[in-house]
Amino acid sequence: MSEHIRSKLAHGLGNLILDRPQAMNSLSLPMVRTLMQSLAAWQTNPDVRAVVIRSSLPKAFCAGGDIRFFHEVAHGGLTGGSALLEDFFTEEYALNHLIHHYPKPYIAVMDGIVMGGGMGIAQSSAAASIRIVTERTRMAMPEVNIGLFPDVGGGYFLSRLQGEIGTYLGLTGEIVGAADALYANLADVFIPRAELPALLTLLESVKDSQYRQAIEEFAAPFAAQINPANSLLAQQRDLIDRHFAHNDVATIIASLKQDDDPFAQKTWEILLKRSPLMVHVSLEQIRRSAKLELADCLRLERTMVRRCFEHGETVEGIRALVIDKDNAPQWRPASFEEVTPEMIAPFFDSAWPDYAHPLRELS
Repeated sequence: MSEHIRSKLAHGLGNLILDRPQAMNSLSLPMVRTLMQSLAAWQTNPDVRAVVIRSSLPKAFCAGGDIRFFHEVAHGGLTGGSALLEDFFTEEYALNHLIHHYPKPYIAVMDGIVMGGGMGIAQSSAAASIRIVTERTRMAMPEVNIGLFPDVGGGYFLSRLQGEIGTYLGLTGEIVGAADALYANLADVFIPRAELPALLTLLESVKDSQYRQAIEEFAAPFAAQINPANSLLAQQRDLIDRHFAHNDVATIIASLKQDDDPFAQKTWEILLKRSPLMVHVSLEQIRRSAKLELADCLRLERTMVRRCFEHGETVEGIRALVIDKDNAPQWRPASFEEVTPEMIAPFFDSAWPDYAHPLRELS
């Protein structure tokens, strides 16, 4: 059991509290295993009527996967490191699959930073589950910043957002707030952070597993404090849909570049800072994932993440952003124009035959 996950059962609620303050709750392999162990046990435990996942920290729900660990493994800094890295992604993606299909209400309190792997442990598609945001929520799928792609099922849930919002979020890695999350259907209700203790007390008294109804009724008085229709994504929806509807990166960039709108120009400049190769790969991933079920998306992503480390783009991105902090990654290739279909294709060439895929049993 990980020391960074506090797990407790009380009043019919299985509570999972992320508690790794020195790393903004970035997920380690022991944390992934503890979450999986608790959730697997609770799904058949009649004493557990619902699960609440939240953070002990005031500023972060979960900042993603432990990318310092990824970098250390890639440089041979851990005994058995490559096997641990393989295990991390296999087990993290299996955890994402369990959460998406959890048979009991799964309540994610996304207060503070919610990025990458944090999104993966918050996005349940079960009808009774509910995702809560606060005024402190800062949400993103920022993987292209470090030469990765929107994983943890990102291809699945981004490709299913309205219009081209998911394409925009996946290719730019931009951070959005609570109103944007509600507008994009990446969250269900807004509750001020100061009201969360009262909400948790309420949940302990809920009868007949009507947790979603109870939360929606609790949140109703605060709805006027936030207006998804005035969010950045709502205001720029037409522009996002127009520019990101294209199926190749060169056309998206040319479309943005030719638009004098300040948002279009800012978005073009943002893309120029990302890994050219992984922006191309991420677009292909999102388009493919729109036609796949979640299990197949996760199997695809499992191959893709191995290819990222084989290529080295992710290791270089982590070095520039987190290790050396020079913010000057040496992307390979260095420009969008240099990316060819032959460079993109290997990321989608399965690393395993179907019978040996580490996620072959997901359904």
